[in-house]
Amino acid sequence: MNDGTKIEYGYLSINHKGEELCGDHVQVAKGDDGSLTLVLADGIGSGVVASILSTLTSAMLARMVQGGIPLEDCVSSLVETLPLARDRGNVAYCTFTIVKIDRDYHTTIYNFDNPEPVFLRDGKLLELPYQELEIGGKKINKTVTYLETNDQISMFSDGAVYAGVGEVLNFGWTRESIAAYLQAMYNTWTSAKSTSTILIDHCDNLYNHRPGDDTTCLTVRRRERAKANLLVGPPTKKEDDEAMLRSFFDLPGTHIVSGGTTCSLAARYLHTDVRGSLTFIDPEVPPISEIKGVDIATEGIITLNKVLTLAKDYQDKNGEYFNWCYREDGASLIAKCLFEEATDITFYVGCAVNPAHQAEEFNFGFKMKMQIIDNLASELRKMGKNVTVNYF
Repeated sequence: MNDGTKIEYGYLSINHKGEELCGDHVQVAKGDDGSLTLVLADGIGSGVVASILSTLTSAMLARMVQGGIPLEDCVSSLVETLPLARDRGNVAYCTFTIVKIDRDYHTTIYNFDNPEPVFLRDGKLLELPYQELEIGGKKINKTVTYLETNDQISMFSDGAVYAGVGEVLNFGWTRESIAAYLQAMYNTWTSAKSTSTILIDHCDNLYNHRPGDDTTCLTVRRRERAKANLLVGPPTKKEDDEAMLRSFFDLPGTHIVSGGTTCSLAARYLHTDVRGSLTFIDPEVPPISEIKGVDIATEGIITLNKVLTLAKDYQDKNGEYFNWCYREDGASLIAKCLFEEATDITFYVGCAVNPAHQAEEFNFGFKMKMQIIDNLASELRKMGKNVTVNYF
C-alpha cells in the first residue's frame, strides 16, 4: 500500500552462556496478498535441541500462513502437535508469538506462553485486550488491532524478563520494567533493528554478559517513508555532468556526496565552495567536508567501504551500533542516514575512472569501487530498504 508509510522490522538475539546455537528463532514470511507474518519461537532449554525446536516451529507457522492457511488454523495445527516436556511440569517444548500484519495494517497477534508483547502508540504503552482461546488443550492469547503510523510492537522471549536474576536483580527485569524502558527510549527515527539492539544490550548488561537464557527481541513498527540520495563519482562523459547533478539535486530527501572529485563537481554546480577539514574523528575514516546545499559530504571509496563493513555488522550482531550512532565521522553519518532514517535510497554512480585509484599503491581500483557500491546496495535491500541504483 503506497500511503507514505512502510512496515519495518528488526531483531537481535544473545545466546545462553556457553552455547553456540540460540534456542530462540525468528521467521518472517511475506504473503502474496501483501501481508507480513513474523514469528518469534522459543525452544525449551538451550543449545541444539532448543534451536531445532524453535526453528521448526517458526518455519512451520510462517510457511502455513504464507501458503494461505487461516492463521487460527495454523495455530491450531501446531499446538495440537507440540509435545510436552514431562520432566519440566508438562510445559510445551516450544512457545511462540505470531504477529500478522495485513496489507491494510489490520494486525492479529497470537501469543503462546511468551511474555506479552509491548505495544507502543505515540511512544506510550497501550495495553491490548487479549482473548483467551483453548486450542488442543493449550491456552492461546489472541488480540486484533490496527497499526497506526509510528505504532511499535516489541516481542521478546522470556530470557528478557528473567535478565539479571542471580546477577544484579533479585527477581528479573519483568515485563513492566521492559515496557517502561521501551517507552523511555522511544523515538520515531530509531530503527526497529536498533530498538531491538538497545533492549538486548541492556539484557546482556543485566546478565553481566553471561546470559542465563537465550534472549531475543523482535520489533516491528509502521513508519513514515524518508528518502536519501547518494552521489559518488563523476559520469563517464564530462558533458553529462550538468544533467546528472541537476537530476540528483532535484530529488527530494537527504543528499550525500562522496568523493573528492564528486564534491568539487557538486560545489561548482551549486555555485559554492568545498570547505575541507583535517580532523580525523575516526583514524580509519578520512575527514568530512562541508558544501552549502549538501547534507553530508565525504571522501569516497574508503568511507563507503567502511559503511559497507558497518552494514554487514548491522545485519549480524550490530555490535558497532553504539559507536556509529554517536560519532560524527563520514562513515557514521552515512550509516545513520541510510540505516536509521531512510526507507527509500537512490544511488547516482558516476562510472568515470579515477586515475589516482589505478596506481599500485592504492588497493581500490575501479572494479573494487563498483563492487563496494553493489554490495552496499545489496546490504541495504536486506535491511528492507527500497534501493535504486543509477549509473552514468
